[in-house]
Amino acid sequence: MSMSMPKTLFTSCLRTRSSLPIHSGRLIYLTPHPHVRRVSSRTQPCRLPSLSSVHRQHCGLESGRPGVQRYLTTTSSTSATATPTTNMSRRAPVNAQSVDAPLTMSATFLVLSVAEGDDAISTVRSTLASVADLIKNVSIRDSSAQFAATVGIGSRIWDRLTNKPRPAELHPFREFKGNKHTAVSTPGDLLFHIRADRRDLCFEFEKQVMDLLGDAVKVEDETVGFRYFDMRDLLGFVDGTANPVGPDVPEAVLVAEGDNLGLDVSGSSSIGGSYVVVQKYLHNLGGWKKLGTEGQESVIGRTKFDNVELDDADDDKQKAHKTLATVEQDGVEYDILRDNMPFGSPGSTEYGTYFIGYSRRLWVTEKMLERMFIGDPPGLHDRILDYSTPVTGSTFFVPSLAFLDGLGDD
Repeated sequence: MSMSMPKTLFTSCLRTRSSLPIHSGRLIYLTPHPHVRRVSSRTQPCRLPSLSSVHRQHCGLESGRPGVQRYLTTTSSTSATATPTTNMSRRAPVNAQSVDAPLTMSATFLVLSVAEGDDAISTVRSTLASVADLIKNVSIRDSSAQFAATVGIGSRIWDRLTNKPRPAELHPFREFKGNKHTAVSTPGDLLFHIRADRRDLCFEFEKQVMDLLGDAVKVEDETVGFRYFDMRDLLGFVDGTANPVGPDVPEAVLVAEGDNLGLDVSGSSSIGGSYVVVQKYLHNLGGWKKLGTEGQESVIGRTKFDNVELDDADDDKQKAHKTLATVEQDGVEYDILRDNMPFGSPGSTEYGTYFIGYSRRLWVTEKMLERMFIGDPPGLHDRILDYSTPVTGSTFFVPSLAFLDGLGDD
């Protein structure tokens, strides 16, 4: 199931990205923006092809580290540029993880808890510091498979693991309990989001990571997702039409100078990173089928066959999912970037959607969950929850690549 961050609950990462010039340096610069721009939710999703290994070398990007860099542009570009600024000192160097990697055919979502003791912490530090090398080791096996992996760190382990100031909004997953449904909070210290067009590459990376971590961690959840037909969830709807696109991607997902950095005054922990929320939803497909196509479309707020957005309900009426999952403040609509994927087993009759949403501002994702589970107005919850039940919920911060590399120095 998906939670569509500003638009459809079930939205896999369909990103309508145009072909943009690519920054030629190893570091890029992100200028803070006062708000996040949106694109029409009716835009039909498409994906850019992955960069070839030759193209990555030419652009100064290391293999296996596509990241947000590929969608930012040089200031000399005439076709698309990053937002200019007259105060160069306010720009923050970004060496982001690949939170914006293309939607692939397969993905693994691995949530771990770290064992107590200094030995476990030391093992985790050295493993995270070697993630970049592990990515290269796996991605080189097939440069066309769009392999990517990102690592998130939870609030419980942040202080002991990093010895660095905590990102301002990082805290345990916030439970939302409505009259009928609850967004549950479950354990998780580390998140590995592993993606590729080949399942064996995801398997190989996870195996190498777990071999290094050993008994320093406990597996809390391991879910393998897959792309389903034309980017649909198992409820039958196109998933992910409300994601930010092009240069709007880093605006929506990367913490920048000028944001709320809390105790991280220098921004060393936060800038170039992203907050990420994960939830595993199980679907009642039998009940959903009985609802019929017209009833399903009323719940989602879009047509099932061609993904056309339906009209919003009045403010005091029962709203569709696409409306409740839209977050607006002071007239500005805020985006997140999601990479949801279906998962399931017909043999065990387990079907679901793994929701994963990256955001520059954690409060945006939390506000969306509040609207869905509590309702707006309160009491009128998102009806998709009558057929999709969250069984996990965890929050992490995805720091920059440079931050991960530095853990090996501690």
